[in-house]
Amino acid sequence: MTAAVSAAATTAAAAVPAAVVPTDTAAARALVQDYLETFWNQGRTDLADRYLAEDLLQHNPNLPDGRAPLAEFVAGLRGQLPELRFELRRLAAEGDLVFAHSHFTAAPGDSGRSVVDVFRIADGLIAEHWDLDEAVPESTASGRPVV
Repeated sequence: MTAAVSAAATTAAAAVPAAVVPTDTAAARALVQDYLETFWNQGRTDLADRYLAEDLLQHNPNLPDGRAPLAEFVAGLRGQLPELRFELRRLAAEGDLVFAHSHFTAAPGDSGRSVVDVFRIADGLIAEHWDLDEAVPESTASGRPVV
């Protein structure tokens, strides 16, 4: 093969995007479930690198990007609210996204908040996060709970 043909073949190969590796949704679901239990409920922020990408993209308006700021936030929050808990009610995954619907309580007996988190998983870690929450009302028009 001539040098020109070899160079053309290399250039053509470089122009083809790498195959996208599909996310294992069962593994992604397990990662998020373990993250909520271990990192948040047990306060094991020392294990942040097991769950979170170092350059975590954060869409919560109160948190900056990055693994370290989230670990610091959770450690500080647990210092103020040592009995805080996420009770996972629903978990679903599609593609590289995992959706978690939880009942967050700051302490036993707290009516809490209904929380929906969306996590994007990349390379086996949480790479991006969005969340929405609302106070759990005493009653609803339908009579059904919000969590």
